[in-house]
Amino acid sequence: MIFDILTIFPDLLESPLNEAIIRRAREADQVHIEITNIRDFATDRHSMTDDRPFGGGEGMVMKPEPLSAALASVNQKNESGRVVLLSPQGRQYTQEIARELSREKHLILVCGRYEGVDERFRSASVDDELSIGDYILTGGELAAMVIIDSVTRLLPGVLGCADSAKKDTFSRRLLKHPQYTRPRVFEGREIPEILLSGDHAKIEEYRFVESVKRTLDRRPDLLRKEFGSFSRIEAKLLRKHQLYDIIKALQEQ
Repeated sequence: MIFDILTIFPDLLESPLNEAIIRRAREADQVHIEITNIRDFATDRHSMTDDRPFGGGEGMVMKPEPLSAALASVNQKNESGRVVLLSPQGRQYTQEIARELSREKHLILVCGRYEGVDERFRSASVDDELSIGDYILTGGELAAMVIIDSVTRLLPGVLGCADSAKKDTFSRRLLKHPQYTRPRVFEGREIPEILLSGDHAKIEEYRFVESVKRTLDRRPDLLRKEFGSFSRIEAKLLRKHQLYDIIKALQEQ
């Protein structure tokens, strides 16, 4: 998969994109990441990529000419990709959207700055707008890194364990169950005995129930959406643990 990033601050991205899973994916040619400096396509002697908004108002707006020229340059090198503008006005990023993007061959991530980008560039060249949350960053670079990380780990062969991505938190609308590792006893607290039983079916049941409990405690909004997706076996388990009616009442609110 190819990621192209359009930014005016390329140095913000270099180090994080050369560590851990992403570094290994790049070395294995599972992903190719290119960073394009929008300033290189500015036409004035000061390499200006922003200007004051027409009509007055606060802040600056990213100019359309350097953005369009940078995008054209990227599309000349690689097959045209899906252009994603990182913006607080975009649809909120989710695991479902990460899976959607992982099916693309080429993503072009445009890092917005200041008060945003000129509307003429956005309307003519942008295929999608994404926001990683209802808060404001100084620019889209951090959001671009979040998207690259979350999409890369979904690509076949990137993670060492094929089931890791399938069973992540948000692989369905449930938070992941509590996790334990060695030592068996830590500061007087033991791990749940069921995890030592060797009964994998019982362990899976335990983990499912704990996952539902954690979601109910921390993100009940997710359970409202997940309620209709429980299988008959899962519903039976939830009734056994007196959770089914609680979640049903939550869904009906």
